[in-house]
Amino acid sequence: MTRRMTPTNSLRRTGVALLAAAALAVLPVVGPQEGGGATASAAAAESGSRAWHGGWAASPQPPSSQFAPNWSEQGFADHTVRQVVRVSTGGTRARIELSNRYGTTPLRITGATVARTGEGAASVEPGSVRRLTFGKGRSVTVPAGGTVHSDGVPFTVGALESVTVTLYLAEPTGPATFHSFASATSYRANGDHRYDRSGSAFTETSDSWYFLTGVEVSGGTTARRDAVVTFGDSITDGVGSTLDSDNRYPDELAERFAAAGEPRSVLNHGIGGNQVTKDTVWAGEKGVTRFKFDALNEPNVGTVVVLEGINDFGSSSWDGSPEVSVEQLIEGHRSLIRQAHDRGVKVIGATLTPVKGSFYYTPVNEAKREAFNHWIRTSGEYDAVVDFDRALADPADPDRILPAYDSGDHLHPGDAGYRAMAQALDLDEL
Repeated sequence: MTRRMTPTNSLRRTGVALLAAAALAVLPVVGPQEGGGATASAAAAESGSRAWHGGWAASPQPPSSQFAPNWSEQGFADHTVRQVVRVSTGGTRARIELSNRYGTTPLRITGATVARTGEGAASVEPGSVRRLTFGKGRSVTVPAGGTVHSDGVPFTVGALESVTVTLYLAEPTGPATFHSFASATSYRANGDHRYDRSGSAFTETSDSWYFLTGVEVSGGTTARRDAVVTFGDSITDGVGSTLDSDNRYPDELAERFAAAGEPRSVLNHGIGGNQVTKDTVWAGEKGVTRFKFDALNEPNVGTVVVLEGINDFGSSSWDGSPEVSVEQLIEGHRSLIRQAHDRGVKVIGATLTPVKGSFYYTPVNEAKREAFNHWIRTSGEYDAVVDFDRALADPADPDRILPAYDSGDHLHPGDAGYRAMAQALDLDEL
């Protein structure tokens, strides 16, 4: 029988909730010397992949400037790109995942490093920089459409700590596989600055991530099949949250696990603009297609939370695409449920959040949203239900987001709204 998730007590966001990180393992000093290389096949994931936990993830997207200017369409040449991400769970080894899913030519990564994030913009902690290798080579070529993991490197990191990944791209990359809405700042410098402790060379910034689609950790705890993947569109992606604050609802969920003394992998596979039933050139393949590549391929995934469908109903009003019926959206969700169950993964369905006052709101779209939410709540087809609609709704006007939770566009929550979403999830159901 489907259980509905209900709000829990507010999370007290204090340092007590965080796991203290142990000291970094002592390694030989590395410098900008080059040598060796690998292809993606030679740099395959290390054996014993079940030992890895997903620390952080982002879904790759085709290069596009549909929503905002970025570096994806032009790509890179003799550039260093520095990206800061926060891991949801810790360990004693780390590796990264790089994607060339939407590249049309092989991608050459001249070199890469991982470090503990420093205090200043684009800076790293002195003595923390660790060179990454790929099949024991310092560089790697990722085929068009391919993905590669680095070798694991000793690197002790605690839950909810930030790490900095730096890529040097000496050769022209062509248009870059990226993730549009990072809700975080990435940095670019001319030339090779992957070992820089200071951020002074990184004079350009972007609010997107490039090529980097995962940071995985191992050690620290026994690997269990308990990773939680959040799957959806811009609301899962965190649009409307404060830049560089890690206040998306999956981030807030990771904080709840840490506060309970049981940090777990919480991996965000939201894409702003994504739809369940229709492909788009700027927001990736439709959810029923990308689900197996993005959500179900994560290491040790045990549960997926699905929140997606409002773009299916609303996009026809501004892009001229055919309208999507409630029945079509339900069939799309049934496909996600089947895919998850075929892999032995629990799947939780989320109600669509209020949109009154936004550019998506029409009487027709509202009727569709309410009908779809009724199916989510009553069908019993999902293993469990989380009612994000009621968690965010204004009691005085339930079709509208509570003003305190609204980012201002009446569609996306702000930081407080994302926190309320995380609190609506029952940790025991996950």
